[in-house]
Amino acid sequence: MKRRELVKGLAWIGVASAFPFPKTNAGNRFSPPGACTLIPSETAGPFPLDLTTNQTFFRQTINETKTGTILTVKLRIIGSTNCLPMRNLRVNIWHCDKDGLYSGYDNSMNSGQAGLTYCRGYQITDTNGEVTFKTIFPGWYSGRLCHIHFQVYVSASYAAVSQLTFDVATKNAIYAAASTLYTKGADPLTAASDNVFSDGVSLQTATLTKDATGGGYTSTLDVTIQGTGTTGVNEVEIETGGQFKLGQNYPNPYFDRTTIPFKLNNAADVRMLLWDIQVKTVAEIKRPNLGVGEHQIAVNLCELSLPTGNYAYVLETINEQGVFHQMKLMSAAW
Repeated sequence: MKRRELVKGLAWIGVASAFPFPKTNAGNRFSPPGACTLIPSETAGPFPLDLTTNQTFFRQTINETKTGTILTVKLRIIGSTNCLPMRNLRVNIWHCDKDGLYSGYDNSMNSGQAGLTYCRGYQITDTNGEVTFKTIFPGWYSGRLCHIHFQVYVSASYAAVSQLTFDVATKNAIYAAASTLYTKGADPLTAASDNVFSDGVSLQTATLTKDATGGGYTSTLDVTIQGTGTTGVNEVEIETGGQFKLGQNYPNPYFDRTTIPFKLNNAADVRMLLWDIQVKTVAEIKRPNLGVGEHQIAVNLCELSLPTGNYAYVLETINEQGVFHQMKLMSAAW
């Protein structure tokens, strides 16, 4: 199977963050039941793109050559029915550069950006429901408050699309501190004067904290969507053709060893691939001539000469019915 073909399958589940989200509550507990409220739906326009058609969007660092104040964006996805994290969901983000331009479009509002891909990317939520992106602080453009678009893809029938923004004073202080880069100066709008955020931004104002080193900022936001946490909702099996069921590795999170369970509905040759965050195959485990029934593959990172980290694991089956595959995430317990 070609990697390009499998990456196209990421249209359904994506790939994970490589860095854990800082916990705001004790242990692994999130907000208590009933405390989370659905994120408001917002427009994906005016410059959306289908990120899944190009594997370059499968990445954590998204600014490419664009300059600006470094920004780390961390989103935690929570299910509305129990306020617990939702894993294995694809999260897309996209935003303008420091000058208010978006990649991929060329029109009177956005001249000369057709064919470019900066400031766009997607990942998949880890066992804590979290993703992390490395980018630059976005600028602003006429008529809109500074913002970042995001989409949480759950299934073919449901995706949550919204936007986040920042505290006005902190945001404008960032522009002022880097005035040689952000030459347009302070953002003149407030939420009340923005046609998207005028109905309120209490659920969409991300934290904005200056990093202790490096001069950048970290922004975090809890995003509540429809569904039930812990195991995800409407998890889509990718082109398995009814040939197998891929389980979640256990333990998860893990340290240096974990086990990946799966069930074959038809006999097949099996291949397990491990991918790192750069979509690079770092390990391959083959199990030929497996029969119908329950199976498992033990993964020992020491034996594979791999560091503990977040990896996507891909199960591929080959038999007379064809070639089928599915991907999930194994999360490191740092």
